[in-house]
Amino acid sequence: MGASKSESFSLEHNELSNLFKALSHPARVAIIEYLLKVDTCICGDIVNELPLAQPTVSQHLKELKNVGIIKGSIEGTAICYCLNPDTLKKIESYFALISNKLKLKCC
Repeated sequence: MGASKSESFSLEHNELSNLFKALSHPARVAIIEYLLKVDTCICGDIVNELPLAQPTVSQHLKELKNVGIIKGSIEGTAICYCLNPDTLKKIESYFALISNKLKLKCC
């Protein structure tokens, strides 16, 4: 397997790539949609919603948290998760840029 040469690209390219990589699993998309619906929750709430075991959900939450898509705050013995609006704005801005450029080219 060849090297990814990620160092040849800008910091922004690498950050966006990592965000999209984290979003590339259907369970993570489902977690994000669930968090959009409930605002905040603990891992057990997500386990009750998805057809996945608790360790699997925890691993997906870890991946989303590592790239900053979600945040977690400790409440007693549990971690309460929510979406990170700053990261979601980055994603939104990227797709808005693409959409605006496409509109200018197509119409």
